[in-house]
Amino acid sequence: MNDAAQQNDGTHHGDEGAMSRRSVLRTTAGVAGAGLGLGALGAPTASAAPVPGARAAVDRAAGAPERRGRTMVGVPFEPRSTVRVGIVGLGNRGGSMIDLFLAVGGVQVVAVCDPVKEKAQRAAAKVTAAGQPAPAVYTNGEDDYEKLCERGDIDFVYVATPWDFHFRMAKTAMLNGKHVGVECPIALQLDQLWELVDLSERTRRHCMQLENCCYGQNEMRVLRMAHAGLFGDLLHGAGAYNHDLRGLMFDPGYYEGPWRRLWHTRLRGDLYPNHGFGPVANYMDINRGDRAVSITSVGSPALGLAEYRAKHMPAGDPSWKETYIESDRTISLVQTAKGRVIRLEHDVSTPHPYSRINSLGGTRGVFEDYPARIYIEPDHTDDNWGDFGKYREWDHWLWKEHANPPGGHGGMDYMLVFRLMQCMRLGLVPDFDVYDAATWTAPVPLSHLSIKAKGAPQQIPDFTRGEWKKARSGMDSENPEKA
Repeated sequence: MNDAAQQNDGTHHGDEGAMSRRSVLRTTAGVAGAGLGLGALGAPTASAAPVPGARAAVDRAAGAPERRGRTMVGVPFEPRSTVRVGIVGLGNRGGSMIDLFLAVGGVQVVAVCDPVKEKAQRAAAKVTAAGQPAPAVYTNGEDDYEKLCERGDIDFVYVATPWDFHFRMAKTAMLNGKHVGVECPIALQLDQLWELVDLSERTRRHCMQLENCCYGQNEMRVLRMAHAGLFGDLLHGAGAYNHDLRGLMFDPGYYEGPWRRLWHTRLRGDLYPNHGFGPVANYMDINRGDRAVSITSVGSPALGLAEYRAKHMPAGDPSWKETYIESDRTISLVQTAKGRVIRLEHDVSTPHPYSRINSLGGTRGVFEDYPARIYIEPDHTDDNWGDFGKYREWDHWLWKEHANPPGGHGGMDYMLVFRLMQCMRLGLVPDFDVYDAATWTAPVPLSHLSIKAKGAPQQIPDFTRGEWKKARSGMDSENPEKA
């Protein structure tokens, strides 16, 4: 018997035993439900008008339904000597992240899945080149991931597919007793977020938003400084995803089909809040002593993609059938229970140098990124920005232990994989959980609704059902292997 099986408490199926996994999945397979009144996913255009009853459905989703399981706050993984991983989605993201799973000790890639056979075969070749046994390969259509999740020799499922599939794949993994980590965003509707929360609690499986930006060197340094009180009492923060993706979204060789661009025909709000929201939420201990209460959003006209198309796409290209409604720039203000303010921005449709803003301010000073600069008392008193590099002593232990990490995005991808696999091997509580995943993703549907309501505030659900009031640890950890 393997370590994972020995450590299993036998509760991960819980009361799901009587449920038909396939029937549950099929009834919720479409990711555009009545809760937001979005058009069919396959349609090239979409109307922003809600369907009858949509507002009531959103109001129900914004409340806290009765808990049917037990909280996952503070629940550790089962320790195991080897973490057995299945990877679903092997395009740009999954095809590169597999290298990092293979680079971490105590991790075995057991299975890979992608409907594009060439991508799955390339990934399988990487596994054997790393000296591991050949993984099982699943390439029989878009639903073959279900068979991967049904395997008995997988502990963790990593999902790196188009957004349309994230919700159903996370469900499938948990219903089959697997912990699951999903690329951003984890779902696109409030009722889906609640369903993932409930399913995590009922199956006792962790469901995580794998937010790599939380593991950036600057982000982790600011986190430790904030928790040490260097910024004083925290007042405000900001995060963003301002990244010119016009060329990539119209490049048929980059994304597998136009899936990402098509979301600009369906929603007006912030499609990708996690990179900016996650780090600031960590600074402010959101869900760990404070919580996000409401969001107010405004959006600019949607002009950028149509203008780019007119300049670069030939007549007759399928993109000419698309009508873009996504605001070129969305700006949201999130209010917390303690009265703090978080500003979120999203812009992937206009010329702009890459920026996640990544700002934090308090009663003793402020940090702003892109470029990194700091001004805190008593170190600075002349109204001139200070050198953030002088605060390297506050680096998180991950960055002190791994000064030159492999992989993309400046090493944050490796830090995420290393730390997650460490938590699973040692049986630790994960750095973030399903409640963080739901909170960081809630601005997707709620910013859309706020913009449609001319900036009216929208309630952010308390996905923790009151557990946020209890202070608890998060990413500001100590190295468990040096204790």
